[in-house]
Amino acid sequence: MRSPNARIVLDYFYGRDVLFWFIGTAVLSVWFVFHDPRFDNRALLLGVLLPDAVDAVWGGARGLHSVSGSVVILAIVMVATAGRKPIRRRLLAVPIGTFLHLIFDGAFNSTKVFWWPVTGLSFDGDRLPIVERGMVNLALEILGIVMCVFAWRRFGLSDPARRREFVTTGSLHE
Repeated sequence: MRSPNARIVLDYFYGRDVLFWFIGTAVLSVWFVFHDPRFDNRALLLGVLLPDAVDAVWGGARGLHSVSGSVVILAIVMVATAGRKPIRRRLLAVPIGTFLHLIFDGAFNSTKVFWWPVTGLSFDGDRLPIVERGMVNLALEILGIVMCVFAWRRFGLSDPARRREFVTTGSLHE
């Protein structure tokens, strides 16, 4: 018989609350690609966590685990911010985050969901990829924690002024 604490740990990693994997992969991917200290990483984090948060409410993989969901978010940002470059720059981080979520979640493994609505309108029985992976989430979360620690150190977030800058502007720089 397992202890209650062991059950809590197993439940955590068996398809729920995978956070560090998405945070670490998104922040480091964007940094290595763009190297832009003005990029709003707060909006990126919102975008990378949004698909699981929204689709979990519906009980499984839905529109935000499809490429169409990210394209719609991108289109909304582009139309809503036409002619307003500073806010567009900041908000583009949200669809970038949702696209990265699809990659790092392996959402493309479910053709039916990933290409929705092209492959049909039904979502019957489609589980979130984090649920499908089961205990693999433990390894991914450990890797995510390692990436977050690396990012914390690389961006000097032990310094209160840098943390405050991140919280107020979303900026990370070396």
